Amino acid sequence: MRDVDLGWQRVFVEVARSGTLSEAARRLNLTQPAVSYQIRRAEDQFGTPLLHRLPRGVIPTETGARLLQILSDSVAQIDQLAAHTRKARAPTVLRLHTDFALSALWLIPRIHGFRASHPEYDLQIIASQHTDLAQLQDGDLAAVFGTAAALPPDTPLLLPERVVAVCAPGLAGASLARGDLIHLDSAATAPWFDWPGYMAAIGVARDMGCDGGGHLRCNTYSLVIEAALAGQGIALGWRGLVDPLLAEGRLIEVGPQIAAPDRGYFLTGAPAGGPGQDRLKAWLMAQRAPSGPPV
Repeated sequence: MRDVDLGWQRVFVEVARSGTLSEAARRLNLTQPAVSYQIRRAEDQFGTPLLHRLPRGVIPTETGARLLQILSDSVAQIDQLAAHTRKARAPTVLRLHTDFALSALWLIPRIHGFRASHPEYDLQIIASQHTDLAQLQDGDLAAVFGTAAALPPDTPLLLPERVVAVCAPGLAGASLARGDLIHLDSAATAPWFDWPGYMAAIGVARDMGCDGGGHLRCNTYSLVIEAALAGQGIALGWRGLVDPLLAEGRLIEVGPQIAAPDRGYFLTGAPAGGPGQDRLKAWLMAQRAPSGPPV
């Protein structure tokens, strides 16, 4: 805890308690000459020594002992009042958990809007490969990818899953049946569209285990998109995440869009959310276009 600066009073209390000027200086994060100066100031004001200087330290004189008794309680009470006041004035911390893809491609480009309209909150964004909802603390909010069936009823859907094949403009002529593909690897069965699922949905026959290779695999979606921007192949683009890149012409569509209305990014939170969590949730939901994710 940061103590209130009380000048020589605090220095005297710390010296009397610790028994040495050097130890008091260490505790107060001051130099020993600075501590000595404050003690001299105090003794000048009282017109009498407050400390007995011993070969290995100091002890209070009779006057010093009486002063220590008076100041000890006062200093402690002032510190308690200061701590209480700082706590009351400290901004509330809102924690938002999500994955690397949503945080980098959707959240960060627009979160300044919430921060500008709600400066009373400190916002902590916690990105990970997988958010463990059981570990959320009271007040935490999470934007997680999943299915409606796997989440509590009435969990709001932030971004429904809509996917389109994308690539850099330099690969405009690439074929879904033969072109190099960029895959998002998953430790388990992917709860989202992968290339086999997408190909089956659009009716393109391709045996990716026997097509001669040319595939690139990444373990995070941000890397998938970086690879696509670099012209490394065709990627699956999640609408809402890649829409700005499509609008800027940095990526182009090279395959039809498909959707899974019961899947996508959902907003859920820990109990005892409080008004901060409610405001953040409402703000995030307001970022959606009326018919779906922002475009």
